[in-house]
Amino acid sequence: MNRIDQRFSELKQQGRKALIPYITAGDPAPHYTVGFMHALVEAGADILELGVPFSDPMADGPVIQKACERALQQGTRLVDLLDMVAEFRQADTTTPVVLMGYLNPIERIGYEVFANKAASVGVDGVLVVDMPPEEAEEFGPLLKARDLAAIFLVAPTTSHARAATICAHGEGYLYYVSLKGVTGAATLNAEDVANHLAPLRGMTDLPLCVGFGIRDGATAAEVAKVADGVIVGSALVNRIADSLDAPETIAGQLKSVLAEMRTAMDA
Repeated sequence: MNRIDQRFSELKQQGRKALIPYITAGDPAPHYTVGFMHALVEAGADILELGVPFSDPMADGPVIQKACERALQQGTRLVDLLDMVAEFRQADTTTPVVLMGYLNPIERIGYEVFANKAASVGVDGVLVVDMPPEEAEEFGPLLKARDLAAIFLVAPTTSHARAATICAHGEGYLYYVSLKGVTGAATLNAEDVANHLAPLRGMTDLPLCVGFGIRDGATAAEVAKVADGVIVGSALVNRIADSLDAPETIAGQLKSVLAEMRTAMDA
């Protein structure tokens, strides 16, 4: 049982839902990222999603696209992310860390090299946006052999048959995209989300976590009523973007945003 499975088991026993924040590694500069990770855990994060900067993040809206641009301008590479996780693990050996990004940076260093290094530094799961299960025949077994969860996305437009395939191959948790479109979209309907999650529960025992459109405590609490986890990204990355002239204040702002969501969800 890796850290992700352990964390969801603990949350289930406590009757609580997972709060999963996302930040882009290296934004606004690489030396801030590990501090942000610790701040998010202090504010109530159960699992951390660390975004791998990429020049063409096709599933992301302008907020995270710009975060990727800022990180890349600072020279942040995938190998730097792995070093960040290693540094984070010096002080935190229990919080699960998931790397989220696109295939190209992984292909550049090689599937096996990446899998070995990710496992050795303490990564727990990998979500490659542009690698569906059907194309993970080589990469998937490398992750599984190292107890790294292969996490996949399901969208409102995903067919029943395709959702079943994704559920059969997924590990850790299922990332349900609550809205059509890209990250940072604004309108979220919890009842609609619940209707889409219902058939998925008949296909898998994986925790169902919902992202896209979570912007404050109220939306986090609504989604937490129907899902096993709440994923928040753009609301946090926006705070970083708004404070580029005072980066020393960002960690506190991230804690404030996430703590409000944690409080609302637990209430």
